[in-house]
Amino acid sequence: MSMTRGSVREDGVSTGQSIRSFRQSLLAMLGLSSVVMMVAIDQTVVGTALPSIVADLRRFDLYEWVATSYLLTSVITVPIFGRLGDWLGRKPLIVIAIVLFTVASALCGFAQTMPMLIACRALQGIGGGMLVGTCFASIPDLFPDPVVRLRWQVLFSSAFGLANAIGPSLGGFLSQHHGWRSAFLVNIPVGVVSLYLAARHLPHIRHVRFERLNADWQGACLVTVALGSLQLLVEAVGGANAHAGLYAAVAVLSMGLLVRQERRALNPVIPPGLLKDRATVVLLVLSLLMGVAMFVLLFYVPLLLQGGLGLDAGKAGIVVTPMVVCITVGTITNTRIVTRLEKPNLLLYFGFGLLGVSCAAIASVGASSASVPFIAAMVMAGVGIGFVMPNLTVFVQQVAGKTRLGIATALIQSARMVGGMLGTAVAGTTARHLYRSGLERVLTAQTSALPEHWIVALQDPQTLMSTQAAAHFAAQVDRAGLDGAAVLASARVALVHALQTSLFGVAMLMAVACAVVWLLPLIPITSMAVAKHRGAPE
Repeated sequence: MSMTRGSVREDGVSTGQSIRSFRQSLLAMLGLSSVVMMVAIDQTVVGTALPSIVADLRRFDLYEWVATSYLLTSVITVPIFGRLGDWLGRKPLIVIAIVLFTVASALCGFAQTMPMLIACRALQGIGGGMLVGTCFASIPDLFPDPVVRLRWQVLFSSAFGLANAIGPSLGGFLSQHHGWRSAFLVNIPVGVVSLYLAARHLPHIRHVRFERLNADWQGACLVTVALGSLQLLVEAVGGANAHAGLYAAVAVLSMGLLVRQERRALNPVIPPGLLKDRATVVLLVLSLLMGVAMFVLLFYVPLLLQGGLGLDAGKAGIVVTPMVVCITVGTITNTRIVTRLEKPNLLLYFGFGLLGVSCAAIASVGASSASVPFIAAMVMAGVGIGFVMPNLTVFVQQVAGKTRLGIATALIQSARMVGGMLGTAVAGTTARHLYRSGLERVLTAQTSALPEHWIVALQDPQTLMSTQAAAHFAAQVDRAGLDGAAVLASARVALVHALQTSLFGVAMLMAVACAVVWLLPLIPITSMAVAKHRGAPE
């Protein structure tokens, strides 16, 4: 039976700090770990399956929206449910989110068109945002001492790593042998197990009580409009869309209204007081920059491997696996080191430095094969993320007060998703523009006899992502008296160059991240016992 400091209401909901047995803590962490495993499997499986999805449903122009629709709705729900978790307790929200995420995954698996899939992914993002906003904040609920928390987070990180280890290969295998729909349907059994563990073993802890729910729905809507219009602006600028000016005006107006709303709201989605702290602001910027690198690698390296290098989905999943596995390696190594350093901020330099070098290395690999240097670069990327992601969460939890713990943790996760959303949008728009212009250049230099409709067909690289489609196209070109294999090779070279340019841009952004780390004040990781001994407040 758990012992409790503080009050426990008659319904059994703890409003204070609890001391639990090892068994209770282990079962609670297994419940949280199963939830994060479900979200991580979805991200890695879908990333590897995405080229196959586009090859089946067509509409390469909507490629990045499969990712960003999920991220956009997640960005909104993470801070809202991070705050609601402080008020209502996180357990009921986690249970609801698991059900929603699982149902949305099933709907994604039965989608018949790209717009329908994007809509279902947006619904799935709501569930995913609820899970991220509550699960990460549940760990400091269970383990208030930061040093103890870091030790238990090894289990959390191991579950994340296990999901990442099997996700890319599983996504490639399922897409190749059972169709891309199975990549979404695999979430159903994982969701059932997660629901049982969370409902049965996760304690219901609440930090603050409220008499009336005053959620900042206006702020949430303005955040949605601001980020959505910003993404549309990115795509419009890349495609020379006539509506770019309108999207820019909507983005600026909605951001201005958002600032005004958050200053007036009783319980703002983005608390202005929290953003007055220099350390918090720097950590949010760093989380955004890390999100750019993480999600661009997750969603565009599979496209590079399948569309550019000609690998099938199964082999592409195997090549991506070292990166996601090494996220756990980096996280566990970081956990062993960070509490022993007088200046733990140094680990952020190391992590972002590795990410920058890895993106530059991946972008430098030739278009002939996924070589050993390519694999080494993927390993560096995973280790770099492992040294950045957990530290950003722990650091912001250190500087936030206990009553703002949930919203501070949620904002760090939201910033990472905003970075992922904008990063995938910019990288996708840049790569698509460079691919089409490069394709016309190399094909014109190769032959002037290629019919216009074939050039238009190649401008949508889904032809390169399907073995059958590529073979059919090459056969048509051969029958016309041209070299079909040479034409496809030229198209692949153009696609590789376009994606490599985007990755070089991400590498330069990681150099900027290293400069931003310099602005971060020193944040020591000290146990509560040591803090009390020194006379520091809890």
